[in-house]
Amino acid sequence: MRNTRTLTRRAAVTAASVTAALVLAACGNDSSGGHAGGHSSVSSSASADATAGAHNAQDVSFAQGMLPHHQQALEMAELAADRASSAEVKDLASRIEKAQDPEIRTIGGWLTSWGENVPTSSDSTKESMPGTDHSAGSGMDHSAGSGMDHSAGSGMPGMMDGSDMDELEKASGTDFDTMFLTMMIDHHEGAVAMATTERSKGEYGPATSMADDIITAQTTEIAKMNKLLGNS
Repeated sequence: MRNTRTLTRRAAVTAASVTAALVLAACGNDSSGGHAGGHSSVSSSASADATAGAHNAQDVSFAQGMLPHHQQALEMAELAADRASSAEVKDLASRIEKAQDPEIRTIGGWLTSWGENVPTSSDSTKESMPGTDHSAGSGMDHSAGSGMDHSAGSGMPGMMDGSDMDELEKASGTDFDTMFLTMMIDHHEGAVAMATTERSKGEYGPATSMADDIITAQTTEIAKMNKLLGNS
């Protein structure tokens, strides 16, 4: 009888020891697995954040140049509503506004997050840009295919100077249509040039992606505007 009780107690103690060991092992595995998963998740997240936030001087230059460039395009497009005679010109201007207004907000957000200066308007950019001669556009021939270079005084490809904008604002009807299309072709070509540089030298993914979109959309619009002007 005594032997039976002894064996029973030993069996119980053994079972309890095995159970405790299994519980400890399970806890150890869970803890190890949880920490491994947590470190992996944190590491992946940090890596993703680093990739998304990485940018270089070219990205900053692109953003600070494209923002006022887009703003001026909007100023030009807004004039078309009550000055253009062609429905196609009005439609084109409307599409330019819808495409570039959200991009302006996006670009401004990038610059703010990078702690960089955010240009407030194309007017302030033109006024503050070294070497800008706002009288350079007086007497220019805005007829189709005139080959004028609007970037000479502005420091950015395709940007209009103050005289160009004044002439566009005073024009109406078919004169406005021709002037708007000719100027906007130059403006778009400048944007495409800037975007091409960003695509090849930029580091910030969203910026290079926007550059791709600008190249695609504005190259298509350039072809359409040339067609409206009767250019081959």
